[in-house]
Amino acid sequence: MRGPAHPGPGRAPEVLPPSLRGRLGVVAVLAALVVAVLGVLYAGHGESGTVDRWITPPTADSVRPPWRYAALALDWLGEPAGAVVLVVAAVTGCLLLRRPRGAVLVAAVAGAAVGTATLLKHVVGRTIHGDGNLSYPSGHTAFATALAYAVALLAAGRPGPGRTAGASPVLAAALVAGAAMGWAEVSLSAHYPTDALGGWCTGLAVTPATAWLVDRTAGRTSGAGRREDG
Repeated sequence: MRGPAHPGPGRAPEVLPPSLRGRLGVVAVLAALVVAVLGVLYAGHGESGTVDRWITPPTADSVRPPWRYAALALDWLGEPAGAVVLVVAAVTGCLLLRRPRGAVLVAAVAGAAVGTATLLKHVVGRTIHGDGNLSYPSGHTAFATALAYAVALLAAGRPGPGRTAGASPVLAAALVAGAAMGWAEVSLSAHYPTDALGGWCTGLAVTPATAWLVDRTAGRTSGAGRREDG
């Protein structure tokens, strides 16, 4: 019986392991459906829904010190300055480990998650604390989910004898990061709980699609390079 295929000499490992494409693809489709359904349900709304009120009182801070400090720290990591720090650290780590494709993935996933969340906010038009504060989906939660997802993908796909990539650890990392950031955003009354859920699902949908595009683009580039050398 043949073992799992490994990249050949000089060939960078794929950031989306082939063994995970099917399972993570199904999760991405389901997550995209959740984002769409919630977006339709809350389009144009400016108040919490039934599910939101069941989880936490609307627009009320639900956390006090010392947990509030933890929530504020997590929230900062989703702000532009904090997000740049995280992305630069992850990209630097990838480059030090000689994973340039991984560095591209981290940067691309961060941009895709934030860009998609921003676009959806304008399309859905849900607000919190006034008409100028678009809330669905949570961009902070989408970013945290996508970044953790991407890093977990790179760890799962790291080449080595006898290593097999598993979907569970990858999704667990995305769940933990998304839940932590979602908790912070809801606790600080920056988002409704369903905004956080939408952000989490946005990260789950965007990341594998971005990883597939990075692999496909890198494959075409390396293929063109080999043809020119030949």
